[in-house]
Amino acid sequence: MKLNTITRTGSVAASMALLLGLGLSACGSEDTASGSEGGSSTSESTEAAPEEDMEAGAQTFGEGCKLIPADGAGSFNGMSTAPVASAASANPLLKTLVSAVGQAELVDTLNSADALTVFAPTDDAFAKIPKADLDAVLADKETLTKVLTHHVVAGQLGPDEVAGEHETLAGDMITVEGEGEEFTVGKENAKVLCGNIPTANATVYVVDTVLMP
Repeated sequence: MKLNTITRTGSVAASMALLLGLGLSACGSEDTASGSEGGSSTSESTEAAPEEDMEAGAQTFGEGCKLIPADGAGSFNGMSTAPVASAASANPLLKTLVSAVGQAELVDTLNSADALTVFAPTDDAFAKIPKADLDAVLADKETLTKVLTHHVVAGQLGPDEVAGEHETLAGDMITVEGEGEEFTVGKENAKVLCGNIPTANATVYVVDTVLMP
């Protein structure tokens, strides 16, 4: 899908968380049930998720995936059935991103886009930005929109195709480097904490740093 086509149709999607179609049988009910005893239930469910995802054609990866809830709307299974902005809103790691998307009034455009790849910064990524600077960006809708769309590219890119240079929905370029399960994004070298997360209309890569145009 070409960027100018998305723009003409008015479905230009934007996101920053971030934000997150594929049918997953995610870290679902069987994993949750089998790991329900003791404090290891979350890790057991998360460890089982990639194997089940592979059976459905997608595999998440990264050390940050263990922080994704094992069940509910914010789990891999829950996010896979929702459009990206709605999926992000259920994820506990992406609250600041979701708030920013709402302030920029980009929820509908994100949710209605056909296919996107979103590099979604965590709350900790936003916390690295001095508060005064972050508040200034959040208060300026034009700047905020440019920053958010810098985190989004057209098409759903899997781990085997995400590396390289891509045009963002902001109209500039972003470079992803790495291979396998180790990737960095942009001039900030933002690390992918959890990658290849499917939502109903996007593939999400959660990153540890906010990307600036």
